[in-house]
Parts: sequence; structure tokens; C-alpha cells
Amino acid sequence: MPTGTQSGADDEGEPSLPETPTVSVCESCPGRTVFIESGNTDGWIASDLTVEPTR
Repeated sequence: MPTGTQSGADDEGEPSLPETPTVSVCESCPGRTVFIESGNTDGWIASDLTVEPTR
């Protein structure tokens, strides 16, 4: 009877990246930014201070 091992790695080579949510940014009033995740009507993040990310 032949024997062997099974690998947990995918045959595709590279693992797939996790799906990231779409985030909308709204300004509810001057100086107040609100971030809303698509499909999530129960949660949001509001901030008085936001900065542009640098790469």
C-alpha cells in the first residue's frame, strides 16, 4: 500500500490576500471626519483630527 504526506500549502503558489472592506469618508461638520465601512450600518469611527498618510 503506497503512503505519502499531504501538505497544507495551496497548489496556487502564493496565498490569497484577505478581502479588505471599502471605507467611505464623510465630513459631518467642519473639522469632524466620519469613516463608514460599506455594509456595516452599525459601526463607524469619527475623528476631530485626520492626517494624509505618506508613503
